[in-house]
Amino acid sequence: MKLIKMFPILLAIICCLIFVASKLLINYWHSPLKHLTEPQLYTVASGKGFNAVANDLSAKNILERPLLTTLWVRFFEPDFLLKVGEYRFPAFSSPAQIIDILGSGVSLQYKVTLVEGESALQMLMRLSSNDTLQLGAFQKSGQSFDASQQIMTDMLASSAIELMGTSTHPEGWFLPDTYFYSRGDRASSILLRAHLAMIEVLAEEWSARDQGLPYQSAYEALIMASLIEKETGVAYERPQIAGVFVRRLQKRMRLQTDPSVIYGMGAKYKGNLRRADLKRDTAYNTYTRHGLPPTPIAMPGRAAIHAALHPLDGDALYFVAKGDGSHYFSATLKEHQAAVRKYQIKQRRANYRSAPTAIKSDAG
Repeated sequence: MKLIKMFPILLAIICCLIFVASKLLINYWHSPLKHLTEPQLYTVASGKGFNAVANDLSAKNILERPLLTTLWVRFFEPDFLLKVGEYRFPAFSSPAQIIDILGSGVSLQYKVTLVEGESALQMLMRLSSNDTLQLGAFQKSGQSFDASQQIMTDMLASSAIELMGTSTHPEGWFLPDTYFYSRGDRASSILLRAHLAMIEVLAEEWSARDQGLPYQSAYEALIMASLIEKETGVAYERPQIAGVFVRRLQKRMRLQTDPSVIYGMGAKYKGNLRRADLKRDTAYNTYTRHGLPPTPIAMPGRAAIHAALHPLDGDALYFVAKGDGSHYFSATLKEHQAAVRKYQIKQRRANYRSAPTAIKSDAG
């Protein structure tokens, strides 16, 4: 009988305890973690369960009361799904915010920029020096890095064959741009994205090209774009450079572009292009051979591709670098020779860009 009379009192006490406990729990769940005075990074590895993550967060002094956190998630967050990735917890985050971030799947993003005009080797070294990427696709040998053959094989299985033929020469295959990724992504995935982006851009630009251009394929336009990219240091000159090169091709004049000669020299180039180098024949020597070189010599961006396919009209057939990245354009050999005397007598600067010069072997 006494127990029956005391039951309402016991029930009231239990309810009060539940109410107080729930208030404390809710307060803990939504209150800022005072010890978290600075933003913290945390990586959820593949195959790791929430219990292990909660304990690890506690061990790293990020989260308090891991057991309480685990129970809350189990009973009050039934749809919570832990996602692999690297996350950033702001300073004074609450447990609720930490759980929201972990379940969002919005991993911390990094970025890498592939630069217009760089060689494939420079691009690969840029990727391989990035400690947030997995380098499984690269083999390091001395100071050079080679993309794995599997990457190129995968790319050849894409629409690359239609636009680029079966060439596996790496210059020109990757679109210079900024690419975002998560820590632990493979470097090969960046290459594949850059390649597919190049295929898309090249196809779009090729389909909208001007008529009457001296290219037999989109790949030849890509080769031209790489020459344009290497020749000019100022963006507005790209269509002018393209116009000169296109007119020279149409007139059966040699392109005579120094960057192509330098590319063909490879490791033999020591920073100074001599007249003897211009006379030494290689597949890329546009002083000794007519037409385009066999492959791109650098990674051209979309603007250079657009310029190659939409060259500026005019009568200029020559240009000479002024030494500041820009050029002087000439329509006649006499005017060009005067410009050469004016600008090339000066001592060349370290960033001096050279350009087609008239030599007696020119066809015209």
